[in-house]
Amino acid sequence: MAAEQPADPTASGPRKSSAGVHGITESARYSLAEMGPKRSLRTLLKVNQADGFDCPSCAWGEPDPEHRKTAEFCENGVKAVAWEATRKRVDTAFFAEHSLADLRERDGHWLESQGRLVRPMHLAPGATHYTPISWDDAFALIAERLRGLADPDRAVFYTSGRTSNEAAFLYQLLARRLGTNNLPDCSNMCHESSGAALTEALGVGKGLISYADITDHADLVLVVGQNPGTSHPRMLTALEQAKRRGARVIAANPLPEAGFGRFRNPQTARGLAGPGTKLADRRLPVRVGGDLALFAALNRALIDREDARPGSALDHDFIDRHCEGFEEAAAAWRALDRSRLATMAGVSRRAIEDCVADVLAADSVVVCWAMGLTQHRNAVATIREIVNFLLLRGNIGRPGAGPAPIRGHSNVQGDRTMGIWEKMPDTFLDALRDEFGFEPPRAHGLDTVDSIRAMRDGEVDVFIGLGGNFAAATPDTEVTEAALANCALTVHIATKPNRSHLCHGTEALLLPCLGRTERDRQASGDQFVTVEDTMAMVHASRGRLLPGSPHLRSEVAIVAGLGQALFGDDLGWRAMRDDYAVIRRHIEHVVPGFHAFEQRVRRPGGFMLPRAPRDSRTFPTPTGKARFTVNPPTAPEVPPGHLLLTTVRSHDQFNTTVYGFDDRYRGIKGGRRVVFLNRDDLRDLHLHDGDLVDLVSVNPDGERRAPAFRVVPYPTPRGCAAAYYPEANVLVALDSTAEISNTPATKSIVIRVEPSRTSAEQRTDIS
Repeated sequence: MAAEQPADPTASGPRKSSAGVHGITESARYSLAEMGPKRSLRTLLKVNQADGFDCPSCAWGEPDPEHRKTAEFCENGVKAVAWEATRKRVDTAFFAEHSLADLRERDGHWLESQGRLVRPMHLAPGATHYTPISWDDAFALIAERLRGLADPDRAVFYTSGRTSNEAAFLYQLLARRLGTNNLPDCSNMCHESSGAALTEALGVGKGLISYADITDHADLVLVVGQNPGTSHPRMLTALEQAKRRGARVIAANPLPEAGFGRFRNPQTARGLAGPGTKLADRRLPVRVGGDLALFAALNRALIDREDARPGSALDHDFIDRHCEGFEEAAAAWRALDRSRLATMAGVSRRAIEDCVADVLAADSVVVCWAMGLTQHRNAVATIREIVNFLLLRGNIGRPGAGPAPIRGHSNVQGDRTMGIWEKMPDTFLDALRDEFGFEPPRAHGLDTVDSIRAMRDGEVDVFIGLGGNFAAATPDTEVTEAALANCALTVHIATKPNRSHLCHGTEALLLPCLGRTERDRQASGDQFVTVEDTMAMVHASRGRLLPGSPHLRSEVAIVAGLGQALFGDDLGWRAMRDDYAVIRRHIEHVVPGFHAFEQRVRRPGGFMLPRAPRDSRTFPTPTGKARFTVNPPTAPEVPPGHLLLTTVRSHDQFNTTVYGFDDRYRGIKGGRRVVFLNRDDLRDLHLHDGDLVDLVSVNPDGERRAPAFRVVPYPTPRGCAAAYYPEANVLVALDSTAEISNTPATKSIVIRVEPSRTSAEQRTDIS
């Protein structure tokens, strides 16, 4: 597949500051190019406002409405909005001009840059082009294929994290009414490890903090395996507020990131014309996969301090009243070798002791993390060890303290709350039965990795994707694309064309939907939807732009239309389509915490969902207590002559959406096929800056090759490398997953680096 990106990216080294004037100019450039001045102003002033729409980018929360700025968005938020609200259109003439073979020669950036899908499209068996189809015919075709299945479990219903609460609830209702729990979602690939660990230890699979816990209360914030400057830029403002109050920030990450240097807040004079605010007081350059050893070392150090001076380091009152398993965990920590832990973590014992001093000086500690923790083989154990760290000093259930898994997509947490999970508990399924009068299936369904396996093995006939870019987001690219092609029918509900739409089954449909920015009018009038952010705040989102085409339908209307085509109006699909308040009444009756849903969500800022460990220090575990766990430290084993590769985002992308080919914060310009290597590793491997290499991953089932990457010297930990996602996904074996969560281990890939087999001229034919 030919890449549109330049063949030879340049590198100038990482920056030490983020945002600032450059952020403003880049935001303006991109917004004006996609939306124009009037549309930009009209749209951006409504982003993340109480009377506007939720940013379709990350799930970071907002301050209370009275404390929000006029410009409550970041550079990447601007790009996400402009990407969706673009004036470009992909019409029927586009598909008539471009065959599938032609489109497969383009890269994902080119595909999505063509604009918004405007009407339903159908790919007939054996056809070379997508052609128009009516909505009624599209619904009839899907309904016919689903009714014809030998078993409902031969269908898979995938969900993207952008989907609203109302659409997600309706979607899981549709799947379970059909008779399957095959509801994989993007959370399977990101924070599934967080949910598994937190549920086991605390009884709740979500974070336990609020926005104010960071800005107003925390004494110490640890940011681990996360790059907020690129992935959650508005978080930098909250950290800056905490710093001005006197809080300290520790960053633990293999790569130095601009977001932890000086934050040049573009909404302050100090940020624009002054020195900005240095956010990280301390940086721990943990090796890739070394976070479990790091937190085991911190916990061992706290135990040592307590043993030396009883009462000086641990909160025994909290431990005795609210926890179980402490003695077993403490004995395991005492048996650990401190020097070995430091080596495994890639952090000196002195740095660990300095970090412990910060912890002991802090009354309230928050630990934030993202995919740098969740996408390793030992991810669940690592997060359990973080919970241990918080439990030792009672940093659960008090202001400014607690675990904070920072979600990466705007409603991925809400989708799970609404029932998008292959393993929903019987309490939820019982409530669904009582509300709608049918018996939902009880057998657990397929997650994302297991769905790919099932499609690969011919056990799935119909794949339906509600948003997202499944083929690009998932591991083992060639296997995943072949698995999708193995289906009889693939259906994608989307705003723009993407790579997944070219990895089709025997027959395929593209169903264009409204974006978050667009007005949603149904039979009862203008509608709003709701989302849940990473702080468990539920609030309304109202698009303001006119729809990009009269043929677009909302996600809710599409799912309800399919339900009606499949089942008639047995569950009231038409009423739910015509008035989303009807869906919210059903949610109120089925989902805990949503009492008086309609009334509370109409308040500016919405409402916070209950989380018992935070609210009352009660833990919905089998024993009613928080659990200390024993997590033997592990780290990936790397053979001699090999490296450990982690995947990262550039500053010019959001998830699989690539806005451009520059990564301003890492000094990369004009391309994405780069591999960041430590200079000492370059010397040992006899490589030089600018060399063209192939990355070869080593897996039990064989090797995988990603060709033609430019070598870039970078301050990574010795033995560790980094490359951009999704280009490096081809290296991730489908069976390389986290224990317990089954999340793809895309952050710890054992590779060797070889001189490229690809010439410079051939490089432009690779993506």
